[in-house]
Amino acid sequence: MTGLKIEVFQDSFSEKWDKFVLQESINGTFLQTRNFLNYHPKDRFIDNSLIVSKGTSIVAVIPACTVDEEKGKVLCSHPGSTFGGIVLSKYFNDIKHVDALIPELDRYLKENNYRKVVLKNTSQLFSRDNTSLIDYFLFKNDYLSYDELSFYVDYKNYKEDILSNFSAGRRRDYKYSLKNNLVFRKLTTLKEIQGFYDIICENLKKFNSKPVHTLQELIDFKENRLKDIAEFYGVFEEDTLIAGSMVFKFENKVFHTQYLAALQSKLHLFPMNFLDTNLIMTAKEQGFTCFSFGISTENHGKVLNYRLAEFKEGFGTSYSINRTYYKNL
Repeated sequence: MTGLKIEVFQDSFSEKWDKFVLQESINGTFLQTRNFLNYHPKDRFIDNSLIVSKGTSIVAVIPACTVDEEKGKVLCSHPGSTFGGIVLSKYFNDIKHVDALIPELDRYLKENNYRKVVLKNTSQLFSRDNTSLIDYFLFKNDYLSYDELSFYVDYKNYKEDILSNFSAGRRRDYKYSLKNNLVFRKLTTLKEIQGFYDIICENLKKFNSKPVHTLQELIDFKENRLKDIAEFYGVFEEDTLIAGSMVFKFENKVFHTQYLAALQSKLHLFPMNFLDTNLIMTAKEQGFTCFSFGISTENHGKVLNYRLAEFKEGFGTSYSINRTYYKNL
């Protein structure tokens, strides 16, 4: 039994795709919607997203791109999104259908001359329902995986007094920051977003790197595409922006820091401790269940940035795994 059909996504299906991801799936987020993915210029990636259906019902969607490597074609989770992977329908989250889905995907990819598949699945932290069946049947069908370590605050296990959850070092540094007359507030003007972007660029210069997003893309998130999802916050010394963050709001569940950056010349004022503490307080006040710092690993999870990890851990964090599956076909 399969009864499953796999076809390539077409632009005309965008509205149904987004409705499925946000309303009918167990693990879809705005990151897998066409509204989000389409902020990329069409020539940046070779989009080869897939739709799995049974009759007239969508079983799953897979936001993906084709990458041409020396040894052949690779289908990989959309590089423009933190999570891609298999986005599964809540109506087909059962053994029979997930067991059928994975071999059908492998068959389709082999028939279309793919040599490898890479699926970066949505973390359980960001999912609406349990995704264990996807994990199990990928394992059962000989997929390998690697894990990245993510850090988050779980308010269910957090004491009411925020600072009492911190390590002695984080409490001390926050108290030092209070002596510097710093101000925390939301960034609202385009000039402030420009200032924040300049800080990110300055931070990345030492790594000979650039931000994932352009300034215009951040402005588009704020003004249009992610108007109710993306927010910007900053720390000011008098009238000068010295640190900031862009956050993504995943419904009322996860308050996720996408960027965190501070002027290197102002680190003696402890702006990052001041920023993170105020963000944690803000997320709790807004009723989120979790505050996410994101991963602290590199090289497919093999390298842990200890300094960064221990800094985050000092805020009383819990731990989550971001898992990526891959298979040579």
